[in-house]
Amino acid sequence: MAVNEVTDRPKVSIIIPVFNGSDFLAEAIDSALAQTYRNIEIVVVNDGSSDEGATERVARSYGGRIRYFSKANGGVASALNLAISKMSGEYFSWLSHDDLYTADKIERELELLASVSAADRGRSIVYSDYAVFTNDPSQAIPVVMRGVEPECFRYWITVENCLHGCTLLVPRAAFEDVGLFDERLRTTQDYDLWFRLAARYRFVHLSQHLVLARSHALQGTRSMSTTVQIEGNALMSKFAAELSEAELLHASRQELIVAYATIASSLWYRGYASAGWQVTTRTFDCLQRASLLGLVKAINLVLIGVVGCYVMTPLRRRIPVGVRAYLRRMFSRAGKDIASSSNSGLRCCVHDVEQK
Repeated sequence: MAVNEVTDRPKVSIIIPVFNGSDFLAEAIDSALAQTYRNIEIVVVNDGSSDEGATERVARSYGGRIRYFSKANGGVASALNLAISKMSGEYFSWLSHDDLYTADKIERELELLASVSAADRGRSIVYSDYAVFTNDPSQAIPVVMRGVEPECFRYWITVENCLHGCTLLVPRAAFEDVGLFDERLRTTQDYDLWFRLAARYRFVHLSQHLVLARSHALQGTRSMSTTVQIEGNALMSKFAAELSEAELLHASRQELIVAYATIASSLWYRGYASAGWQVTTRTFDCLQRASLLGLVKAINLVLIGVVGCYVMTPLRRRIPVGVRAYLRRMFSRAGKDIASSSNSGLRCCVHDVEQK
């Protein structure tokens, strides 16, 4: 079904926040301008770059083809919020200044949205797969997500860390419903907002790679690794505390102690030791309601995560990529076998890449 038959060709605002991004900004803007869906605007927000005007010169070279704003440095959340306040589109699509869209990104997502029932369309958010590259986009490595039911989405993004915010297509009205990006957060503002949105909106998966994500040494998750850990621990602890029992049981297809243990295991393995400990405590708070089999599963899941945290995390930077991939698959397989989970859709397949 054609996009214009159902959605009347809504305007989409492609938002590009940038800080000291002159090396990659032009490529990002060019990929936005190349969209096959033409009813778009491109909003670039310079978040107080300190590169002697290099980023601004790149942005201004596009003239009227983009809308350009400059502000004092306040972090990516503040730049995104400014863009949201300035955007004229009905839909929001974030593009990091160092990433690229495929030419059909917006068109394909609107086509999927058009296939959603009229009753659900206004409360749906599309997300897609993506691919990661370092120097050559044609050599990008795919990151494939197995779509999950919207009702399982909050559990999924707590257990997994593979959703890429630049793949999303979000109705502008959603920000009026749940609020903007939290400007107090420097590295987790995206997941914080997606979790809040998922409480009221349906996240619908599109199984196509529509974003090319660049991996490089200057990314915020690498240059602010301490902040990533502090904010990540706090956010994951909050997520686990806010998940309802009904969500946990439905999404995990397991008894409550195993549902919590699955989260705890993931957090430990991903290096979020503080959050892992808090959720481990929640796990064993369920002891009186647990079956013997559930208790055994929970203990083994937590142990796998703890071993992953204290053995694998310190070694990750020293072990060759191929060996890391093998060990990651081994740990993941062990966790799945122990949980005997029927919800295979709660796993994403990440091929030897680091998340942004």
